[in-house]
Amino acid sequence: MDFNPKKRTSNIFMLVSAFIIVSLILWNTNSFFKKFKEEERLKMENWATAQSELLQSTVDQELGNLTLKVLGNNTTTPMILQNEDGSIKTHNMPEELIGDSTYVKKKMRQFSNENKPIIIEDRGEKLATLYYGNSEVLNKLKYYPIALLLIIFLFGAVIYFLLKTNKISDQNKLWAGMAKETAHQIGTPLTSLLGWNELLKTENINPEVTKEIEKDISRLQTITERFSKIGSTPELKEHDIVHETEKAYEYLKRRSSKLVHFSFSSNIDKLPILLNPPLYNWSIENLVKNGIDAMRGKGSIAIQVEKNGSNVHIMVTDTGHGIPKGDFQNIFNPGVTTKKRGWGLGLSLVKRIIEEYHKGKIKVLSSNKEGTIMQISLKINA
Repeated sequence: MDFNPKKRTSNIFMLVSAFIIVSLILWNTNSFFKKFKEEERLKMENWATAQSELLQSTVDQELGNLTLKVLGNNTTTPMILQNEDGSIKTHNMPEELIGDSTYVKKKMRQFSNENKPIIIEDRGEKLATLYYGNSEVLNKLKYYPIALLLIIFLFGAVIYFLLKTNKISDQNKLWAGMAKETAHQIGTPLTSLLGWNELLKTENINPEVTKEIEKDISRLQTITERFSKIGSTPELKEHDIVHETEKAYEYLKRRSSKLVHFSFSSNIDKLPILLNPPLYNWSIENLVKNGIDAMRGKGSIAIQVEKNGSNVHIMVTDTGHGIPKGDFQNIFNPGVTTKKRGWGLGLSLVKRIIEEYHKGKIKVLSSNKEGTIMQISLKINA
């Protein structure tokens, strides 16, 4: 694993800085909310004092201009005034609901939870109780931290997505470059082998020997072609999916252990599909080899081609130890492997070949202790 102390320190500093900034914003917002709430409480206490003067004015004195101004200026805070005789007056609330006693009682309970009711009294005598809720501005301010956190979260998610996409793009370029370089390196000795094989044909050599060498050279050419196509858009042409699948099956069957029993079946004789044969055959080979590894070189491999509506399904079944259900998706990620050796790139390449190049789907159809079924689905040409 590549370890860069400076990069790690920089990332930690950025995370700590972001945490501090968000914490300061939330703390400042909370302080402002509390201060605003205290000022609103003071305003309501002044209103309650003015209301007390109003309740006493008909008996003791006439109202002054300041009292009338205090009572008239409060047009935003919802209030319910309950007099000692049980009568109720509402302020800054929907007029159509004022006559609904159930609604008013519900609001009184809500306002009591939001703010402590104010007792209006005169000379120790209780005149009324004032219930008041948070103003519209205060309610909006209450949800501001949540909105702020949501914005920060979305912003962070976008940055993470961009960084991850950029990282994946760099990784893809690296793997593509390595694959093309591998194809280039194989090409040089391959050309030499072709020449040596032609030379052997002129000698008194058993023809079966040169024929087998030609098969291996052809195999190396196929491998070179596969690696050269990684990172570029392969050309897709109509090919018989049954024939191509059976061809990959026959190749693997001839070169596998006698302890592995192979079977092939298809519910159709021929079906043209847009394919890149070298890459498609590579996918089948990878799935079969994974199955053989899962069986530890002994068991049964079945390949089945099945037409189903507008799709054709290719199932590769093994009798191996199975895959945990929680890993059905993970096994297609680069670097994930259940084997003691290997880089965990086989199924990742298969997924890319099938889904990105052939616009199909691959998944673990089922898996248990008795074996695994991998399914490739491809669209039938319209």
